[in-house]
Amino acid sequence: MDSELLHYIETSILPRYEAFDAAHRVDHARSVIARSLELAGHYEVDIDMVCVIAACHDIGLADGRERHHIRSGELLAADRALHRWFSEEQIAVMRDAVEDHRASSDHEPRTLYGRIVAEADRCLEADTVLRRTIQYGLEHYPALDREGHYARCLEHLRRKYADGGYLRLWIPYSDNARRLEELRALIREPHLLRERFDALYDALEEA
Repeated sequence: MDSELLHYIETSILPRYEAFDAAHRVDHARSVIARSLELAGHYEVDIDMVCVIAACHDIGLADGRERHHIRSGELLAADRALHRWFSEEQIAVMRDAVEDHRASSDHEPRTLYGRIVAEADRCLEADTVLRRTIQYGLEHYPALDREGHYARCLEHLRRKYADGGYLRLWIPYSDNARRLEELRALIREPHLLRERFDALYDALEEA
């Protein structure tokens, strides 16, 4: 990977995540970058493009969550520094990929690059999903008590991850299918799910 581009990502893109909620800080961006690069190893793709797409996929959160995928694409395309390394055509592909990464998107990613970042963004390890859901709730719905946060968490899990949920997987080389089934099995066991929720909720409240 181009060392100057990597330096630019480290110093000018990733620091933006520090202003976001706890579930979308720099550690999340780094995780998506690492998983994107791992998945990209199975295909003939431009690694520099993969890294930029992953680094930029959530920067639009600076302007709100609802359209963050669209705003992230706009910010990537407007970043003139990136034109040092990429053509207009490559910028357009990267913008499309960033716009298509959102799990609740109503269409399949338009390119392989979009499928890679979308898959990489699906962190489906059960405790991580629960922790990020609780973190988001604590930050954005501080008036809720424990029961309110659990109800919100359960509704989110069922709508997104449970059998019939809207989340879709796109890359056959990913281990997400196995992790999704493990998460679905947990959702089917209310007592076990509540135990995991309470343990994580207590830990986050004490932190």
